[in-house]
Amino acid sequence: MLSEPSASTVRATLPVVGAAIGEITERFYAGLFTAHPELLRDLFNRGNQAAGTQRQALAGSIAAFATYLVEHPDERPDAMLNRIAHKHASLGVAPDQYKVVHEHLFAAIVEVLGDAVTAEVAAAWDEVYWLMANALIAIEKRLYDEQADDGALRPWVVTERVEETADVATFRIRPADGGGPLPDFRAGQYVSVGVRLPDGARQIRQYSLSSAPGSPVRQISVKRVRAEENPGGATSPEGEVSNHLHAHVREGSVLEVSAPYGDLVLDDTDTPVLLASAGIGVTPMIAMLEQLGVTGHKAPVTVVHADRSPAEHALRADHEAFAGKLADAETHFWYEHPEPGHPADRTGLVDLTGVTVRPGTRAYLCGPLPFMRAVRTQLLGKGVPAADIHYEVFGPDLWLAQD
Repeated sequence: MLSEPSASTVRATLPVVGAAIGEITERFYAGLFTAHPELLRDLFNRGNQAAGTQRQALAGSIAAFATYLVEHPDERPDAMLNRIAHKHASLGVAPDQYKVVHEHLFAAIVEVLGDAVTAEVAAAWDEVYWLMANALIAIEKRLYDEQADDGALRPWVVTERVEETADVATFRIRPADGGGPLPDFRAGQYVSVGVRLPDGARQIRQYSLSSAPGSPVRQISVKRVRAEENPGGATSPEGEVSNHLHAHVREGSVLEVSAPYGDLVLDDTDTPVLLASAGIGVTPMIAMLEQLGVTGHKAPVTVVHADRSPAEHALRADHEAFAGKLADAETHFWYEHPEPGHPADRTGLVDLTGVTVRPGTRAYLCGPLPFMRAVRTQLLGKGVPAADIHYEVFGPDLWLAQD
């Protein structure tokens, strides 16, 4: 892995680079998009760029990768790399793009750190970059080969639109050409959906497949992202793609859709399972829950979900119906604003104190980062090993950036 001379240099300079990594990534993206405006227009998420979350995620991943290399010189953080590679593959990222990133990233490093970037320091961090880049290229090639995929988005036609809640719609889709085998997927995975916006930009977003494998019709459930004021007075913009889908896509519309990707997938073993979600994080959990029923899962299944209210709980009927088909399952729903007529529901945030978590449980989490961190902490306290707690972050993965 990382050579010893480079490891020593990276170890010595990591505090300086780590302290400046936020400014480095900001200048990196500015330089990249100045030289290649088409990347911001047609590949990168403009909303995440405006909010700064993509910069935070990139900074966190670089710092985490470098730290891991110096602390574990003979290993590499495959869990982190796999998550990134699946996202890249769903976007059709190509090997040549890593050269473009390298050019602008190292220009930003020199611009920010100046004379501190000696030839020795540059060589050491160059080695870190290419270890990470080449690992991702190799994983992405394997993913493309497994899917017989060239990274291109392909046309799928909407066969049905279902209004789940005021802000969530399900779109059922099938290949527009009507023939040929569908790419396989596993419960929990997502697809990228590309749309052409009024200003000519092609923006791409990932949406979990919200039904189990096996049907010739796939479905995604999309939450409309509304603009909202955040603490401190800043306003987060509305979701460009989610609002476009809600406003313009109906039965007969054609969407550009990728092959399925994602590393949060249901394990095939017959062990106890806990599925924990909040908000639109319910979508991969619904697919997993349906799949457990299809395969005749016999071990206990615990379903945990948090939402603002029962009316805003998308796919609640599926949550209850699929759990009801299992041999041993229980559901626990928490709402910030409960409604009459749901006596089994709980008020407030998820509290697993009174929830039985069986030995050997494998847990799957999806939802806002604070929710997942809180549930993970409670599961660790109940004796679930960290290796058996798996998660999916919608949008840039800020878990590492906040560690």
